[in-house]
Amino acid sequence: MKPGKIIALSKSDAHTFNKYNCEKISLLQGLGVDGDAHLGKTVKHRSRISKDPLQPNLRQVHLIHSELFDELAEKNFFVAPGDMGENITTQGIDLLNLPRHAILKIGASAAIQITGLRNPCSQLESIKKGLMNAVLDQDEHGNLIRKAGIMGIVLQGGDVFVGDEILIHLPDHPFEKLENV
Repeated sequence: MKPGKIIALSKSDAHTFNKYNCEKISLLQGLGVDGDAHLGKTVKHRSRISKDPLQPNLRQVHLIHSELFDELAEKNFFVAPGDMGENITTQGIDLLNLPRHAILKIGASAAIQITGLRNPCSQLESIKKGLMNAVLDQDEHGNLIRKAGIMGIVLQGGDVFVGDEILIHLPDHPFEKLENV
């Protein structure tokens, strides 16, 4: 597969919906993004903590493809990197069609394993009314398509920078389709 690249990095140490942009983030093995509110071995999303605070954190890193921003702009939704809570904004990778367990090698040493799709939430409406519906679609069979990015866990830590190349390593067949996590 053709490599992609990082066009933006974002994090926030508070449980705010959007994150602030930075030139570098540090990925910590088994934990997530250093300095981000979702860092940890167990789940950190408030809605999931109330269900089971000891469940593993499969949402350590949130990635969105920048091509989504172009698609949204055509519908008059102007979104910038970090606005939708992602940590890594990519370019040139069809993130939504990667299989579960694919590994993204980033920069000199970091590796993220894809765990699933991000389920868009109503907080998107705080950016602009209608945005949540704009990141949902249906395939030809009427199945829901979630476009709000993918989630992953940090397999190997390291510093990643804006402009870093992203190499994709696919798991063995049969591929597992991404489901929301």
